[in-house]
Amino acid sequence: MRLISLDKMKKIFKIIIPCTLILFVSVVPVVSQIIEPEVERTTRDISALSDNYNRGFGINIVMNNFGFGIGGEYRHVIAPQMEFTASLRATGLRDASEQTFTDFFFGQQIIPNKYQRAFAFPLILGLRQRIFASAIQDDFRFFLSAGMGPAASFAYPYFDDPDNYGYRFTGNELVLINEELFRLQSTRVNDIFGGLNQGEWQLGAAGEFKLSLDIGSNFSRLSSIDFGYYFYYFPDGIQLMMPNQPVFRTDVPRPDILKLDEQGNFEFEPFFESQRFFGSPQITFTFGWQR
Repeated sequence: MRLISLDKMKKIFKIIIPCTLILFVSVVPVVSQIIEPEVERTTRDISALSDNYNRGFGINIVMNNFGFGIGGEYRHVIAPQMEFTASLRATGLRDASEQTFTDFFFGQQIIPNKYQRAFAFPLILGLRQRIFASAIQDDFRFFLSAGMGPAASFAYPYFDDPDNYGYRFTGNELVLINEELFRLQSTRVNDIFGGLNQGEWQLGAAGEFKLSLDIGSNFSRLSSIDFGYYFYYFPDGIQLMMPNQPVFRTDVPRPDILKLDEQGNFEFEPFFESQRFFGSPQITFTFGWQR
């Protein structure tokens, strides 16, 4: 009988053990992949809007480039994922070039070149279509919406202009009469309620496009936020900025001396035109109830 020495056995085990480990490592993943269960797709029932509510009422708080606004909104479900909406709001109107300056000592606010204050009252009728209903849970309901409707505007004087110059004197203008300089008194700016009796109404149109998000699983409460674009159109135009500016003399060293005509009246030239179209990005918060 032939015996194997201890040294030879050690050499044999050194070869067998690594080969066994390599074979085990390569086989185990294959086996695990074979016995891994298949992924099952789950389906989610899409609820219709009418399953949770039929109509809603809300209060709108509006923020845009014109300032703040407030209004009311009515919603009515007319299709599984669609609503009819009607809203009535009151918002401000302003020119895009307006800048407000505040007096450091007295706190008075002045808007250079402003001619009239204006407010708008749009009645918007529109549709809201829910999107991503099959992908996003009912706690967050996204809508695309659009609407149009009539709008009324009310504009009234920003400053006292009894002579209908269409210009507000700042107190820096001078007049040269018989070789003597006289400084003109600044025009008084009306407060927020001043000049209301001289205001004028005008009819136009308004519209909006927006992306809306209704939040919450409690459908009896209405909480939503809208991001969109709001616009107005008034065919006759609204004169928000001063229509005229004075002509200054160029034949004297000082640049702030007004030019007079042959009758001694101030000479004016066109300044700002009336504005027909107003548009602004807008954020709207709505709070109310549904049933």
